[in-house]
Amino acid sequence: MSLRDHARAILHAAIAAADPRQAVRGALRIEGGVLMVADEERIELGGVDRIWLIGAGKAAVGMALGARDVLGERIAGGMVTTRDGYGGEVPGIEVWEAAHPVPDTRGLAAAAQALACARAAGERDLLLCLLSGGASALWPAPVGGVSLTDLKALTGALLRAGATIREINAVRKHLSRIGGGWLARAAYPARVVTLVVSDVVGSPLDVIGGGPTVPDPSTFADALGVLSAYEIAAPPAALRHLRAGAAGEAPETPKPGGAEFDSVSAHVVAQNADALRGAADEAGRLGYRAVILADDLEGEAREVAHGIARVALERQRALAPGDAPLALLLGGETTVTVRGRGTGGRNQELALALALELNGRPGIVAASLGTDGTDGPTPAAGGMVDGETIKRGAAALLDARDHLAANDSHPFLRATGDLLVTGPTGTNVCDVVLVLIRTDPDAQD
Repeated sequence: MSLRDHARAILHAAIAAADPRQAVRGALRIEGGVLMVADEERIELGGVDRIWLIGAGKAAVGMALGARDVLGERIAGGMVTTRDGYGGEVPGIEVWEAAHPVPDTRGLAAAAQALACARAAGERDLLLCLLSGGASALWPAPVGGVSLTDLKALTGALLRAGATIREINAVRKHLSRIGGGWLARAAYPARVVTLVVSDVVGSPLDVIGGGPTVPDPSTFADALGVLSAYEIAAPPAALRHLRAGAAGEAPETPKPGGAEFDSVSAHVVAQNADALRGAADEAGRLGYRAVILADDLEGEAREVAHGIARVALERQRALAPGDAPLALLLGGETTVTVRGRGTGGRNQELALALALELNGRPGIVAASLGTDGTDGPTPAAGGMVDGETIKRGAAALLDARDHLAANDSHPFLRATGDLLVTGPTGTNVCDVVLVLIRTDPDAQD
């Protein structure tokens, strides 16, 4: 097998290690009439009249199937919302599909249904909420006076500006009737258990999926600060609401200590570190010395690529003949400040930037992959490059630096045969960057 074959196998193992169905099955078990949740929480099922299930995100269907595997007919009903193409059948549960990352009217209807389900839960009911990356866009529920069009325009502007998911959600939570703890308030006094597949570095529960069932530490002032920092011209209705909230004229999101959180818990069941461990195990099986360098990768994609390439070249120079090849692994989520009019995504941009850094260097293959199977508005999940990528592009009369400057990584990598295309994976635990290194200068793949 070539370096590229090994890289594909390792990336496949990373995705498999974050399987949401298995993650939820591992987090729930029933012992003698007691539901154990993540080995941390005990729920006496004799005191529960009904179990309702709701959820949103790219991993929602797999998570719901995992819950169904354990709870079976104990689930009275419910609904989950996922991204177009990520749907599937879940017995007894409605599955909705909606647009992501820019919300649409289907997501608007799905959010209303989720809120209705939460409000219908009684004091002796258990509401099982399943959240994964994408939930914020899939459950849009704008406050009165703010339209879905406003929310779409603002989300698009923040994405193009390179805002982080924390910053984007600080704004969206303060324009929402479901995020930032509002879903927990709608469900009160029912018991709420939230299981989370994390797509955010560090797995902050108040950020993942907009934190609909946990207290929100961010404020209206924080939201306005994000708009100011990125010089975002927000739609007038949205800006009026944020300013009204900052002036105390609109209710803040539910904060820590609120009664609505007395019977609420949340547990992360899968995250980027799980994918990295799965990748490292597969790399070891294939004969590589696997090194997990980080699971908190953030920053501008092309700048991150420079640092990764520097480390990779240093490690290659340190390899002696006969040493085992290296597999360097990093996880997290970079951002892209869109300056050009091209097509791509953060993983493809990172891969193209790596190709420039590694140009002409044999014995190294580098890949950057979105574990959800998508990367920007393209059919690719990322890219895999080597020391000959730039040469292949030049043969197709393409200039890599021009494409990088125009945020146009997708057509370049498509022309060089360096796109990674997985299709929907059913999970979402940020991104995985893999660099395979060996010493043989004639072994370029």
